[in-house]
Amino acid sequence: MADQATAQEFDILVLGGGSGGYATALRAVQLGLTVGLIEKAKLGGTCLHNGCIPTKALLHSAELADHARDSAKYGVNVTLDSIDITAVNAYKDGIIAGKFKGLQGLIKGKKGITVIEGEGKLQGTDTIVVNGTAYKGKNIVLATGSYSRTLPGLEIGGKVITSDEALTMDFIPKSAIILGGGVIGVEFASVWKSFGVDVTIVEGLPSLVPNEDATIVKAFERAFKKRGIKFSTGVFFQGVEQNDDGVKVTLVDGKTFEADLLLVAVGRGPVTANLGYEEAGITIDRGFVITNERLHTGVGNIFAIGDIVPGVQLAHRGYQQGIFVAEEIAGLKPVIVEDVNIPKVTYSEPEIATVGYSEKAAKEKFGEDQIQTQEYNLAGNGKSSILGTTGLVKLVRQKDGPVVGVHMIGARMGEQIGEAQLIVNWEAYPEDVAQLVHAHPTQNESLGEAHLALAGKPLHG
Repeated sequence: MADQATAQEFDILVLGGGSGGYATALRAVQLGLTVGLIEKAKLGGTCLHNGCIPTKALLHSAELADHARDSAKYGVNVTLDSIDITAVNAYKDGIIAGKFKGLQGLIKGKKGITVIEGEGKLQGTDTIVVNGTAYKGKNIVLATGSYSRTLPGLEIGGKVITSDEALTMDFIPKSAIILGGGVIGVEFASVWKSFGVDVTIVEGLPSLVPNEDATIVKAFERAFKKRGIKFSTGVFFQGVEQNDDGVKVTLVDGKTFEADLLLVAVGRGPVTANLGYEEAGITIDRGFVITNERLHTGVGNIFAIGDIVPGVQLAHRGYQQGIFVAEEIAGLKPVIVEDVNIPKVTYSEPEIATVGYSEKAAKEKFGEDQIQTQEYNLAGNGKSSILGTTGLVKLVRQKDGPVVGVHMIGARMGEQIGEAQLIVNWEAYPEDVAQLVHAHPTQNESLGEAHLALAGKPLHG
């Protein structure tokens, strides 16, 4: 039994060293607080090691493959001989290793942060036990992250894999079925199609990327069809059989699909089981930790952040919440950022970038007749034509009020999310943005053109 009487004590004890956890630690020491940062695997968590960073590395390799295939139309005669998956993985792993080394150095160099290696378990309201040793925190922050989910009765193994296994594959399949048409599913579909894989997505909901604005969904599905990515929507998965030749997926309507493997991409679940949360009196709902709007659990001085808190599961949300909680503990009363105003990017080809309310959600919140929208087609944008991409920018505003939603689709349009989130979060009016100068020729101009049009003075439309 750990001797709690002599337990090392910190101002903040953080359980989990992923995006949210280490952001808490870094901001806390800036504010003069001491931090114990507990991590059972590697600092950086899912995002760095088997999420954001490795998938985007694969997507960059995929983009280069597509450029090679299409180079002739730009007057550059290049041929794509093959995809060397060993070299692709080496490139990906090198990026991860470099960022991990940098993060380790950053944390090590911060006086006031003590990294505690091992699996921690909450004990009471102020103690976490790690490998039999008790550590105390005047405040505790739970940041234990997420895992790749599956469906009830759908076992992972053999030719049925999750994104974790997909990121370490040493071969490229000839064909693949992807169960789930959300962000993870469409990003892997995009990568594999660029690598020459015959891809089919199975999504039980009525459309791919079902959380996006309806206009974006329509444009996205059209783009995927043009790329030759097949998808089945509106009919749910029933089961899968596998043998030496591959997998056979059956839907509830009896339709079947066959491929070399099945990627299960049905989202990520919260890592909260068997960690002492419920025993400490913390409310858990379907595995998620329930907090108030200031991320307090209602128990002692315990907060929760990141993927274990209901809402969008994004690394930058984790960063923001980690900073928020550190400042909250320090008494700075930070401003709450609602999930709807957190920028979101799907890094497929084409990319989707969005922040704020969709047209449908805005009408539900503000009233059917209190919303105006404006679309700007990237066909009118010089830089997009140079890049060979199509797409659009859609704005949603309150009538005679601020812009409450920005939705974009097209190659590289994720890079425009920075200005978009400033527009929405600072409650800018179209007239405010219309008077700003957007450099020519850039894709950023499309935001300016859309706001000019919504302000009633379109330049090129």
